[in-house]
Amino acid sequence: MNEQYVWDLREVDEGQAEVVGGKGAHLGGLSRIEGVRVPDGFCVTTHAFRRIMAQAPSAGDRIDQLSRLNPDDREAIRTLSAEIRRTIEEIAVPGDLASAITGALSRLGVGAACAVRSSATAEDLPTASFAGQQDTYLNVIGASAVLGHVSRCWASLFTERAVTYRQRNGIDHRTVHMAVVVQRMVFPHAAGIMFTADPVTGNRNVATVDAGFGLGEALVSGLVNPDVFEVRHDEVVTKAIAAKERAVRADPAGGTREVAIDPQRQGEPALTDAQVVRLVQLGRRIEAHFGRPQDIEWCLADDGFHIVQSRPITTLFPVPESDDQENHVYVSVGHQQMMTDPMKALGFSMWQLTAMAPMHEAGGRLFVDVTRRLASPTRRAALLDLMGKGDPLVRDALETVLERDGFVPSLPDPAPGGPPGRAAPAPIETDPAIVTQLIERSRLSLAALERDIRTKTGPALFDFLLEAFEEHKRVLSDPLSIQVIMAGMEATWWLNDKLREWLGEKNAADTLTLSAPDNVTSRMGLELLDVADVIRPLPEVVAFLQGVEDDDFLDELGKLAGGTEARDAIEAYLDRYGMRCVGEIDITRPRWRERPSTLVPVILDHVRNFEPGAAERRFEEGRQRAQEKERDVLSRLRALPEGDAKADEAKRMIDRVRTFIGYREYPKYGIVSRSFVYKQALLEEAGRLVQAGVLAEKEDIFHLTFGELHDVVRSNQVDGRLIQRRKDAFRAYHALTPPRVLTSDGEALTGAYRRDDVPAGALTGLAVSAGTVEGRARVVLDMADADLEAGDILVTTFTDPSWSPLFVGIAGLVTEVGGLMTHGAVIAREYGLPAVVGVGQATRMIRDGQRIRVHGSDGYVETLP
Repeated sequence: MNEQYVWDLREVDEGQAEVVGGKGAHLGGLSRIEGVRVPDGFCVTTHAFRRIMAQAPSAGDRIDQLSRLNPDDREAIRTLSAEIRRTIEEIAVPGDLASAITGALSRLGVGAACAVRSSATAEDLPTASFAGQQDTYLNVIGASAVLGHVSRCWASLFTERAVTYRQRNGIDHRTVHMAVVVQRMVFPHAAGIMFTADPVTGNRNVATVDAGFGLGEALVSGLVNPDVFEVRHDEVVTKAIAAKERAVRADPAGGTREVAIDPQRQGEPALTDAQVVRLVQLGRRIEAHFGRPQDIEWCLADDGFHIVQSRPITTLFPVPESDDQENHVYVSVGHQQMMTDPMKALGFSMWQLTAMAPMHEAGGRLFVDVTRRLASPTRRAALLDLMGKGDPLVRDALETVLERDGFVPSLPDPAPGGPPGRAAPAPIETDPAIVTQLIERSRLSLAALERDIRTKTGPALFDFLLEAFEEHKRVLSDPLSIQVIMAGMEATWWLNDKLREWLGEKNAADTLTLSAPDNVTSRMGLELLDVADVIRPLPEVVAFLQGVEDDDFLDELGKLAGGTEARDAIEAYLDRYGMRCVGEIDITRPRWRERPSTLVPVILDHVRNFEPGAAERRFEEGRQRAQEKERDVLSRLRALPEGDAKADEAKRMIDRVRTFIGYREYPKYGIVSRSFVYKQALLEEAGRLVQAGVLAEKEDIFHLTFGELHDVVRSNQVDGRLIQRRKDAFRAYHALTPPRVLTSDGEALTGAYRRDDVPAGALTGLAVSAGTVEGRARVVLDMADADLEAGDILVTTFTDPSWSPLFVGIAGLVTEVGGLMTHGAVIAREYGLPAVVGVGQATRMIRDGQRIRVHGSDGYVETLP
């Protein structure tokens, strides 16, 4: 039985984490790397922990209670976890287990000083490091002391911090077990931490080393500031040497103690530059072995460097895979599409298959490689201009990369020609019939898809879908459609530029585009007001909707007085817009048709906050304001020198923008409509796979790419472990913040506003919809949780078209992500809402309920007392 309870570290590798825990498995792997020295030791395996837990059934009951607690219920977690720890520590270590441990201890040498270290099975994972969550004890001397500290390590699986960390990462306490690593103690001159990638910027070519005197505990505990070295390509490129007044050293009697550093030595570097470079070379070897950047604990003794821990750096944003060793610059698709959450595998793979440009996935997000466009001077200027119009932060991030000598190669310009500049809007006749024609084309294409897909199942469905994706791209790339969109956008930019130049007026187009025709997204918001008009006079229905919690409520509505009328109104709305949802570019997200309860809180807000007929009134008021603005602008222009010519030109642009700008929203509506048809067909196929016993549940297909799902349908076989790995990775991706721009070095750039016209203390963003408004901030992260009153200002991370029903009831908008022509900005202008987007960390900097002032014309937000 002894080998079951104790394994020598040299017998262990990374594949045995279930037996020796994450730390033990990594140390075993480290000990096998040539040139890497790991202190000798052994692992007390998880079998021993399970045996101890089996002797404490009351601890199991408390763990079950713990699993049901809310992660924010700190007091209950503190109480229960303390009881579990106390129970474990009070269990006597059985004789045969104690003998196995003391036998392994004797092989380290009589009286050897040891480090006794927790090693949980959920530790040092690629997606969650668990750094510092469980306990470690240094300089433990004697068999009795080691046994006592092994028990403490077992118990530390249930420290309050470890319990809370697991709950927040969605890890079941009952699935985690504890091994313990016992190693010969190293008494170092210096110790510290090394990251093989820059933990702040993400740059994989820069390693950072923190170093201090004595044991590394002085740095971990914050007792001293470390020396910090940055190393790039085997050269120390920056260093900051701290005054290290204290250190932690081993006490001869056991344990550790703080000691004062001689004043003459305090300012000396803990390592020489040559030692730092040698340490980073070791780090690169370790990184190569584990296949990803590492967070490494090291110490330096007389005989050289010892590595005492290595774990993945879990906070780095992944880098898209590339077939070459060239430098690449990637721009986030999510920041352009207003969906920065991670996408599941089926979602991003289908977006890749239907997109007009090649896309790369990393961290569950999609990116476009813009390296070649940046390399050509002319194409670079056009790209920066386009990005700057949409999101100045993306432009700034790209310019930061371009400042790096040699990172982006220099290529000759392509042949003459290219997109027209702002001074020459796309030559197209201003005719509403063009928009009508485009919408009808899209409708007929969608109808054909819905008709033809009905008869397709099995592999034939996938062959059909690959053809449908080509039609999808044809509709998306329709030259006339692109010309109309560009004509509306160029006319908007022309009006803003020229009316500012001629009349000194900012963002004049914001008012001129109010209630523009043919905007399917703004109509979607107004039509939910019409649904509220049907429900408002039906008290039984209103009372029923206030208690709705699940999605079968439409079946129950018909049993109420007026319920049939209410149900028909909601159903008609879902027939037109039920394919929409938050994050709709990810096909796996639940649509309103699939989860209609999402709309209920918004409907009830509209019932409470609006009078009958509000939709028509809102639209007409906006149209009249736009007409008044047009008359005012043209009148003032005619009073200028050459005023008639200026007024005539402005009139042409106003007609153009009002004719075409509403269509800007329609292609997205068409894309999402088609995607919902694809999804329904794939879910029917998934149902057949569940019936055949191939899949456990239909939604498992969301964690397969389109190609992988095609293979499963052909073979009737699936790799369940792949699906589970994808589920785990998707959960972990939520903790990552996607950058606007990412380089192949791993550097994540968010960009900065370089402005001096913003008051001190204000939050800077991008002005996208004119006007100033003051009101109560409502920080809303999930549309289903919105509880808005008239006059509230919505503050959120991003808004896509599905948020527009909320826009009709608010007074202003602030988002963390967005640009001048993203959907939230377009609809804010359509409804006349002052809006500022691209406000970094707005949902953290602004408190829910706080009064704020939104300067939609100037692009900043003030927090008020």
